[in-house]
Amino acid sequence: MFAVLKTGGKQYKVSKNDVIIVEKLTAVSGDIIQFDQVLMISDNELKVGDPLIAGAAVLADVIEQTKNKKVTSFVKRRRKHSSQRTRGHRQNVTVLRVTALMASGAKTSGLQIESGATVIGSNPLIVKNTKGEAAKAEVVKKPAAKGDTAKKPATKAEVVKKPAAKGDTAKKPAAKAEVAKKAAAKKTEVKKPTKS
Repeated sequence: MFAVLKTGGKQYKVSKNDVIIVEKLTAVSGDIIQFDQVLMISDNELKVGDPLIAGAAVLADVIEQTKNKKVTSFVKRRRKHSSQRTRGHRQNVTVLRVTALMASGAKTSGLQIESGATVIGSNPLIVKNTKGEAAKAEVVKKPAAKGDTAKKPATKAEVVKKPAAKGDTAKKPAAKAEVAKKAAAKKTEVKKPTKS
């Protein structure tokens, strides 16, 4: 059993449990999407639409929103121009898993996100976070009750200065300064001989 559906300006041939990558849809992980634009479906017999099959639908679960592989474009102008340019681009895409193909009985209610695509529900088993791990319940911190007193942070102990080590450079310049003063004092004490 297979179906050909149209979304994002492209056509995809899908069957049950296929994983397909389509142009970005405005849906979140875990949403169930119904595609109404079915061009062809085959269950016991082949049905071809003119251009679409009325009442036919394809259901798919959104696995994740991601970016496609990088496409590099290179532009070079020849002859008299020495310019060249390289650009990279990653297209936003949606990864889907097809869950059901229906030849008739498509739902008419739901949030329409694109021409031919409607969100009709959500699947809690597929909800994943950005790392691809299963979603975990968030722990919410409760504010302290009125009767509880808020603890104040402990005061920091005053920093006790350690005695100077043997190689302390602060004392040496002071000692040199004292020696310099003593040398200056000795020079002033020198008596000059008087001429008579």
